[in-house]
Amino acid sequence: MPFGLLKFGLSKTYPAQHQFTPASTELKKHYDVVIIGAGGHGTSIAYYLAKYHGVTNIAVLDKGYLGGGNTARNTAVIRSNYLTEEGVTFYRESVRLFQDMSNEFGFNVMMENRGQLTLAHNDAAIRSFRWRAEVNQHLGVRSELVDRQTIKELVPNLNLSETARFPIIAGLWHADGATARHDAVAWGYARGACKRGVELHQLTEVQDIEVTRGRVTAVNTNRGRVGCGSVVQAVAGASSVVGLKAGIRLPIHSFPLQAMVTQPYKPLLTPHVSSPQLHVYLHQTSRGELVIGGGSDPYPLYNTRSTLDQKEVLAAAVTELFPFLSQARIMRQWAGITDMTPDYSPVMGLSPVENYYLDAGWGTWGFKATPICGKTMAELVATGRVPEIIRPFELERFYRFEQINEAGATAASH
Repeated sequence: MPFGLLKFGLSKTYPAQHQFTPASTELKKHYDVVIIGAGGHGTSIAYYLAKYHGVTNIAVLDKGYLGGGNTARNTAVIRSNYLTEEGVTFYRESVRLFQDMSNEFGFNVMMENRGQLTLAHNDAAIRSFRWRAEVNQHLGVRSELVDRQTIKELVPNLNLSETARFPIIAGLWHADGATARHDAVAWGYARGACKRGVELHQLTEVQDIEVTRGRVTAVNTNRGRVGCGSVVQAVAGASSVVGLKAGIRLPIHSFPLQAMVTQPYKPLLTPHVSSPQLHVYLHQTSRGELVIGGGSDPYPLYNTRSTLDQKEVLAAAVTELFPFLSQARIMRQWAGITDMTPDYSPVMGLSPVENYYLDAGWGTWGFKATPICGKTMAELVATGRVPEIIRPFELERFYRFEQINEAGATAASH
């Protein structure tokens, strides 16, 4: 490694290869697959199509830049301790794929297995956690109800005072909880896809979608018209807007979800800690910063601005759990746009338009689903068959009243 860096530094020419499609590359007149959205989901679908199904005539289009939407604005939490059998099964497979992702890409995505501790402040939460732990364990996910003594051992600096506004009385410990670098995940998938012939076109906005006799025939962009065999929509917070371009009305409302990060500290917190009661969660990054997130804004909005009132709410909740952080300095605050469905579960699979595929409705947990979403959606596009693991998440469930209720499965937005 040192010799390689030395050779790079002394070279008169730039020896590195382009990792992604050059910006000067013109759009083709036709692609077998057009993927709208160059975040983690869009690039992972392209990667799995190219590597495992041999489909390479693909264009990934994004009105912004690679991984610049919700992928760049999430808090990078990975877990599988959900409420329903369908949700636990799905996210369990995603965590498994994350575990081998660095080997898959050939570079480090900084996956850290640190565990997640969700706090219970009342008897109702304990009953919910006990049921949740049993569902998780039955499906092979490591979750267990823990008492105050175990919580103290896991997070010694947590405020366990019985005189707190909402005293901590128990917790749900999820040993499979982890974090990873969100940009590394998106870049890894994009690099692998481009290496196999996929084209990544940034600053390319899809302005309209042409549908003829119930099938998508082309997308119109700010750089011209592109014919296509099929289209995959993976645009997170803009899901309902883009869906309407194809004549599809989705049961989705979009809300800003804010987060912030403190100045770096020496290591003081290993697990990811969340409190549904206080609507806050936090963990410490490998650089020492404390990442803090929580509830979304209480009104629909397509804007990634941050607000003082949300900062105050998050700061108050964090200092209740960790009083010593009252003097911490906030370095950055930001927001993503969450696409929320009525049952807080995603919409994946087929759509009313024959060759138009949906990857939407992720709400607050799109990042943690990145690898399994890419793998299953690629299989659907390549084979035309809906994988069983995503069949419960099809759009038609809302017309059959077979919703998958994951409300309350996180400390944010619910």
